Amino acid sequence: MESLAQRAALLRESLQKSQQVTDAVVSILGSFDSRLTALDSAMRPIQVRTHAVRTAHENIDRTLRSADVILTQFDRTREAEREIQKGPHENLQGFLDAVDRLRSIERFFSSNRSYRSSDGVLNHVNALLSKALVRMEGEFQNQLSQRSKPMEPDRLFDCLPSTLRPSSESQPEGGKNPSENQQNPEAVVYSPPALIEPKFVPLLSKLAQQLVQAGCQQQCSEIYSEARSSALESSLKNLGVEKLSKDEVQKMPWEILESKIGNWIHFMRIAVKLLFAGERQLCDQVFECSQSLRDKCFAAITKNSLATLLSFGEAIAMSKRSPEKLFVLLDMYEIMCELQTEIDTIFVGESGSQMRDSALSLTKCLAQTAQKTFSDFEEAVEKDATKNIHTDGTVHPLTSYVINYVKFLFDYQSTLKQLFQEFKEDGTGSELAAVTMKIMQALQNNLEAKAKQYKDPALMHIFLMNNIHYIVKSVRRSEAKDLLGDDWIQRHRRIVQQNANQYRRIAWAKVLQCLSGQGLTSSGGSGHVGSDGGNSSGASRTAVKERFRSFNVLFEEIYHKQCGWSVPDTELRESLRLAVAEILLPAYRSFIKRFGPLIENSKAPGKYVKHTPEQLELLLGNLFEGKQERA
Repeated sequence: MESLAQRAALLRESLQKSQQVTDAVVSILGSFDSRLTALDSAMRPIQVRTHAVRTAHENIDRTLRSADVILTQFDRTREAEREIQKGPHENLQGFLDAVDRLRSIERFFSSNRSYRSSDGVLNHVNALLSKALVRMEGEFQNQLSQRSKPMEPDRLFDCLPSTLRPSSESQPEGGKNPSENQQNPEAVVYSPPALIEPKFVPLLSKLAQQLVQAGCQQQCSEIYSEARSSALESSLKNLGVEKLSKDEVQKMPWEILESKIGNWIHFMRIAVKLLFAGERQLCDQVFECSQSLRDKCFAAITKNSLATLLSFGEAIAMSKRSPEKLFVLLDMYEIMCELQTEIDTIFVGESGSQMRDSALSLTKCLAQTAQKTFSDFEEAVEKDATKNIHTDGTVHPLTSYVINYVKFLFDYQSTLKQLFQEFKEDGTGSELAAVTMKIMQALQNNLEAKAKQYKDPALMHIFLMNNIHYIVKSVRRSEAKDLLGDDWIQRHRRIVQQNANQYRRIAWAKVLQCLSGQGLTSSGGSGHVGSDGGNSSGASRTAVKERFRSFNVLFEEIYHKQCGWSVPDTELRESLRLAVAEILLPAYRSFIKRFGPLIENSKAPGKYVKHTPEQLELLLGNLFEGKQERA
């Protein structure tokens, strides 16, 4: 117990000492707090003054920087003003750079309206910009006037593929280049000319951009369109394009009109693929900043020129139809189909819709007129009422005309196929075959009607034989062979042979009858000549003489007549002579062998037997030469 009491006393004493130390520390800390509060009170004014000085320095720096920026803008304004005062003539690029600087200055002061000088500077800058705008319009017009020169025809021809360049030797004026049908138009490369020297185009583009940014789209468009449309129209005029009314076109003689149509096809190709394509390219470069503006300008530039070209085509399409116009109509339709895709490509947007529609309308109008002319031709062939048949039975001009016409049609197979598709026909080639067969049948019907004008039936068959043979031979040598087919050819060759057989039968029947023994002999007898002028077969010398006399008269008449007839085809003429010889010479030889002895012993036998078989054969070689001969 005593030990515990001692320990408690020691613990109490330790606690008292700890309390004393704590009180002493609290007293010391309280003293520090009082001193720090006093120190803080003393430092606060100094801190306030220091912050004020720092803020003042920052404000001064900020003000100096702003002043420097403003002074820089003033310097830029003065530099730009000097360039504006000089104008664009001396240094166009420097002038445009000055305008860009003024716009930058305008944006700066417009976004910093708090500066006292902002309004004054803005007014000055806007005045300079207005002055610059007037000078830019003048410079834009001046540059376009100087650079927009008409293209000379030779320069345009150099841009064409070599096969399409006009040549006085290989392609007459208005003529169709034979290589055009052999080339795929899509494979031909055209190189549109540089309408303005390329080094000036960027400057024009910058001027246009400045004018557009200033809100002067209308003035810019008018200046550009006027300059370029004038150059374009002059280029076409130099090329030979004429402004003709539809009435003037339709009153022209066909020979002149045909030449002008050939030129028109050439002009259309040059206009669309070179001049219009070049204008489109130039518009896109100059007005790169505005799609709508370049479409609008391009339409304004080309509108009148395209209308002039299409007007001529419309006049042709609306003129009186005639067979000879079919091929030029097909040529015109062909070039319009070839150019339609390019027209749709370059005349884009709403601004070009009228031009696209006008071109498509002409294409359809040409197709319709060509289709009607095609139908008219078939009807005209069947109803051709010309009475001037040749007296020699040769090939009729209508036959050669129609065959040449059909041959030319086959040069336009792809075009005709497209034409048939235009009118929702099959367009596979069977339609062309059907139409060709109709034309051939119409021709045959007409020839059969014309043949009836011949009073001599034999000559009628010569006429039909000549003409049908000409048709068959022409078809066999042309592309029509594959379209009409072997059956058609064989059928018409049989018609040729039938007419040849009919001629031979009709023309030589009486002659052959003279050479028959019928009516000259009686059955039985030794065949020896008796003293009374007869022979053992009962033939009368007088009757035989009469037969020889009749043969000579008939042969001379036929020979004289048929030498004047014509079979122009050498092979057919020889085969026909051979066919006559095959029936005449054996009969003549047999007749002479059988009855010749009766004449030989008579007075003047040469009076009756005028020709030996060999001489007769030689005479037959003169038939069908179209010359009058005597036996």
